[in-house]
Amino acid sequence: MTLIAAFLGNAASYADYEQGVNAAFDGDYATAYREFSIAAKEGLALAQYNLGILYFTGRGVERDAEEAYRWTSAAAEQGHVAAQFNLATLLMTGEGVTKDASMAVDWYSRAAKAGHPEAASELATLFFDGREVERDRVVAHAWASYAVANKAEGADALLARIERKLDTAELSAARRLFAQWQIAP
Repeated sequence: MTLIAAFLGNAASYADYEQGVNAAFDGDYATAYREFSIAAKEGLALAQYNLGILYFTGRGVERDAEEAYRWTSAAAEQGHVAAQFNLATLLMTGEGVTKDASMAVDWYSRAAKAGHPEAASELATLFFDGREVERDRVVAHAWASYAVANKAEGADALLARIERKLDTAELSAARRLFAQWQIAP
């Protein structure tokens, strides 16, 4: 009985979510907000992610960065990769939450290792420039390699720019690090 109730609950959540998606595509953000809210409260990560976006953009609801953070965080915790990237960005900028570059790097890392190309590019840039984190061009190269592997726009140029700043030993260390990340569970 419990399994059937859980399945029916998930089916209802997806139905609410789908109605929200259709409303958003039609430009009816008030309905999208209502439907996403129902499904998000029932724990559907897709709805939580989209509700976070509505709160962030102020579509269908008054703009509220704290609520955007709350719902984005809920989706990210469930493994929604785009939510992980957005959560990292909120943490990096301090929108709706206390700015925390260390936590942002953690969330960008989770998203990048799950295949989010822009997360890998952002990490490469952060470590290359040394803004918000300690400069580490070896780590920057490894993240840029992730970005290239995941076909991030501009990643090839970023990788080449980083490579020009590395000596032979650093380049070798960067390639080893990327290889280690590739085989790590």
